[in-house]
Amino acid sequence: MTDMQALVLEAGTPRLRTRPTPVPGHPEDVVVRVAASGICGTDRGIVLGEFPALDGVVLGHEAAGVVTAVGAAVTAVRPGDRVVVNPTYFCGRCRPCQRGMAAHCTAKDGREIGVDRDGTMAGAVVVPGAFVHPIPDTMSFRRAALVEPLACVLNNVEAAAPRPDDRVLVIGGGPIGTLCAMVFAHRGTRTVLLERAPERAVLARSILPPAVRVISGDEPGLCLAEGAPADSPDVVVDTTGVLLAEALTHVAPGGTVVVMGEREAARASLALRALVTEGIRVIGAGPYPPHLFRAALDLADIMPIDRIITDEFALDAYEDAFAALAAPLGAGATAGTYTAMKVLLVSDSELVRR
Repeated sequence: MTDMQALVLEAGTPRLRTRPTPVPGHPEDVVVRVAASGICGTDRGIVLGEFPALDGVVLGHEAAGVVTAVGAAVTAVRPGDRVVVNPTYFCGRCRPCQRGMAAHCTAKDGREIGVDRDGTMAGAVVVPGAFVHPIPDTMSFRRAALVEPLACVLNNVEAAAPRPDDRVLVIGGGPIGTLCAMVFAHRGTRTVLLERAPERAVLARSILPPAVRVISGDEPGLCLAEGAPADSPDVVVDTTGVLLAEALTHVAPGGTVVVMGEREAARASLALRALVTEGIRVIGAGPYPPHLFRAALDLADIMPIDRIITDEFALDAYEDAFAALAAPLGAGATAGTYTAMKVLLVSDSELVRR
């Protein structure tokens, strides 16, 4: 058995450690040689102490790579196949799974990749065969590593259920907000993206198609005009996870607010009468179901989602990678500023170049 490098959470801080390369431990296991992993907002929250994770776990859950070994029961993939990892496990046996709600499977403990089960920020990862999907030969590993966040976006777009003439406001111009606006624009929906940080607004503007209007917090915008309810958005998607109350002040009567960002400590105070009298829907879509991961894989083949990748770092440069996302590591570190949109940690530069 050979060794590999892995980014391991130790006392709340990620450390690069040497680990044995995993092998199939069960008949349904698949070992994937990781090409690259995206740094998710959840990963950032873990290292900032804002999201719980198991001490000693290998971080990461957005990844693609090549199959190197399979268990005896695996028939869908074989060594050499190019695959993407679906990290949202489900058992298929509990009541939510039996009711077609696998995204809300109750058997999650010990099965959340990068949270309480070893993840993808490593040379290799072992996952059940049902949760790896072949990718087209034409799709780069860089793009495939973004299928998982795209599935998150599709789940929330589906929950928003915009009508053909709806106006949409996406709050937050990070990777998820920018992907969200990209998907709405792909569907032909009139979309505005609001990002308060000017530097992130500039990044989002350079990535998104011209049909999406990007405004920063101090810039007057169509969707923020006071006293102009006709211009209010019919759908507001809060990708920050902390601006529900603000979203409710912008949405049009009869509109929908989707709370997308996950912040463990976030709270909101709402005027309930307005929800009733104005017929506002507030939705938390939660994790994506299996069919939307497959839909994301199909959509990624035709949509340039890898445009949101602004930075790539080798696994051993993880400190620089997190610093680019305003999450500097080390004793006495304080939150910095964002210099990147989407950051990839490259486990295997040879694979990524293919």
